[in-house]
Amino acid sequence: MIGKYDYYHKNNSFEQLIAKDDFRLLRYSKDAAMKHAYTLPGSVRGMSNRACKIFPGLALCAGVGGVAVLVAEAETAFFGAPWLEPLVLAILIGAVLRTLWRPHEYFHAGIGFSAKTLLEIAIVLLGAAVSAQTLLSVGPGMLAGIVAVVALVVPGSYYLGRLMRLPARMALLIACGNGICGNSAIAAVAPVIDADSDDVSASIAFTAVLGVFVVLSLPMIGHLAGLQALQYGVLSGLTVYAVPQVLAAAAPMGTAAIQIGTLVKLVRVLMLGPITVVLSMLASRLPDEGQSNVAPRAMKKGFMPPLFIFGFLGMIGLRSVGAIPQEILSPINIGANVMTVIAMAALGLSVDARAVMNAGPRVIATVVLSLVLLIALGLGLITLLAT
Repeated sequence: MIGKYDYYHKNNSFEQLIAKDDFRLLRYSKDAAMKHAYTLPGSVRGMSNRACKIFPGLALCAGVGGVAVLVAEAETAFFGAPWLEPLVLAILIGAVLRTLWRPHEYFHAGIGFSAKTLLEIAIVLLGAAVSAQTLLSVGPGMLAGIVAVVALVVPGSYYLGRLMRLPARMALLIACGNGICGNSAIAAVAPVIDADSDDVSASIAFTAVLGVFVVLSLPMIGHLAGLQALQYGVLSGLTVYAVPQVLAAAAPMGTAAIQIGTLVKLVRVLMLGPITVVLSMLASRLPDEGQSNVAPRAMKKGFMPPLFIFGFLGMIGLRSVGAIPQEILSPINIGANVMTVIAMAALGLSVDARAVMNAGPRVIATVVLSLVLLIALGLGLITLLAT
């Protein structure tokens, strides 16, 4: 038998032994099997190794995200609505876990993958929620007004942040969060401007808490300003951060307010693309200010916008021409939400709670003043369109 094995081993490959269907001989071919394993293509081995490195951290982030979803479900069961969304809860839970336990470097690759790559995929998928037909339905005057408000709020909020002596990147994160779409905008802009995870988490945490306050207080502002349902819907769409929050804020004024508020909000979401492209052009001019993981300026790609922004705009185009079937829009939206929650958990697991607390008072002041600016410009637009 040994001699027969030597003959086969000498003259036949591992694949040929399998083809002969002679497992008596194949069991002696351990060395051939090992040789076969080590002759896998380099790209396959690389992908396998990377997947093994990513999985532990990805599983950890998914676990934290799952806990956040369960907590939000519990909020709904007890209070009728979630006071804090899963996105915010994922960051808070991740940050608490990071404070109590420092993840081993075994988890680092998966946490980094979740915070960057997974988030970029989610942002691309979010583009399927917007179409050109939806945008045009708000009317040219309203469309131009919304664009103007965002174009004024983002730089205005940035300079307010700098006035409060915030780092340039954190000031930009808060400005985009307030001016565009809250957590999603902050998360999308962060990789473009090389923002630290501490800045991202602090911006999202404080912006989200204030977002809940806006939802609760906006009906009173609308009542004091004497706004009609459609006008109040415009104000809701211009000032509230997330689409579900727009629905909650506009609900007291009825269905018309909800519909116009949602449309205005979607136009704000669309501004994420152009704003991010502009910021990618300006990112090289931002001061480093102690950034730990910023590529050398000479290594940057100049004015090339991130690929996920092209993907985001491409999805809008596909939705506009009807290339995305209606029946898969809901699964796409669910997938984007799941990925975003996991990415937020990764950001929380990357944050240093001490850095967040140190930035607290200045961040709060910047967010509040930025929101005041946004409400003032929103009321101004409503007044202008009414004349």
